[in-house]
Amino acid sequence: MSFLDHLEELRWHLIRSVIAILVFAIAAFIYKDFVWGTIIFGPSKADFWTFRMLCKLGELVNSDLLCITDLPYILQSRKITGQFTMHLSGSFVIGLVCAFPYFFWEIWRFIKPGLHTNEKKVSRGAVFFVSLLFFSGILFGYFIVSPLSFNFLSNYQIVPGIKNQFDIISYVSFFTTLVLACGILFQIPMVTLFLSKAGILTPDILRKYAKHAIIVILFVSAVLTPPDIISQVLIAAPLTILYQISIFISARIEKKNKKFLE
Repeated sequence: MSFLDHLEELRWHLIRSVIAILVFAIAAFIYKDFVWGTIIFGPSKADFWTFRMLCKLGELVNSDLLCITDLPYILQSRKITGQFTMHLSGSFVIGLVCAFPYFFWEIWRFIKPGLHTNEKKVSRGAVFFVSLLFFSGILFGYFIVSPLSFNFLSNYQIVPGIKNQFDIISYVSFFTTLVLACGILFQIPMVTLFLSKAGILTPDILRKYAKHAIIVILFVSAVLTPPDIISQVLIAAPLTILYQISIFISARIEKKNKKFLE
C-alpha cells in the first residue's frame, strides 16, 4: 500500500471509532438522570457505595471516624451555558470510556498488519489486557480516588465559616481528570511488556532506576490530579505497586528469552 492508501485506511478506522464513541455519548446524553444522578454525581454523595463500605468497616473496628454521613458543599452553575456544556462534555467522556475497547481494537487493526510474525505472537491478547487494565484503572479512580478526594476537599476549611460552593465545571473537570488519569496510568504493565519484549527494558534497568521512577510517579500524580495530597497519594500508591509488578513481568520475559536462546 502507498502512503496515501495507509492514510485512507487509518481515516476509516478513526471514523468507525468516532461513530462508536458518539453512539455511547448520545445514549449517555439521553439518559441524563441516570448518568448524572447516579454515575457522575455518585462519588459526591454520602450514600455512595465506597462511603457505605467504609461505614461498615468502621462498625467492625468500633470506630466512627470511617463513617461519612455528610459532605458539606453546595454544587452550582455560575455560567449561563454551564449545565448544558457539562452535559455535552460529560456525555462525551462516558462515550469515550464505554467505547474504549472498540476504539483500541480499531487502532490495533491498523497497526497489526505492519508487525512481524514474532511481534504478532508477542502482542497476542493486547486488546483484552489493555482494556482490562484501562477499566481496572477507571474503577479504581471512580470507587476509591474520586470519593475520598471529594470527601477531603468538601470538608477542608482554612478557617470556620467559609462555605464550599463548587461550580459544576470545576466538579466535572475534577472527576474526569482523576478517573481518566487512573485508566491511562494503569497501562504501565502493558508498556513494560512490549518494551521488554523489544529488548529495550530489562529488570536490571527497572530496578536500577526504581527510585527515579518513584519520583516521576509522584510528579505525574501531582500534575494529573487536583492540588491535594490525598488524590496524589491515592494515585501514586497503586502506580508504585504496578511498577513493582512491571519488574516482575520484565524478569519473566528475560528468563523466557534466555531459555529460548539456550
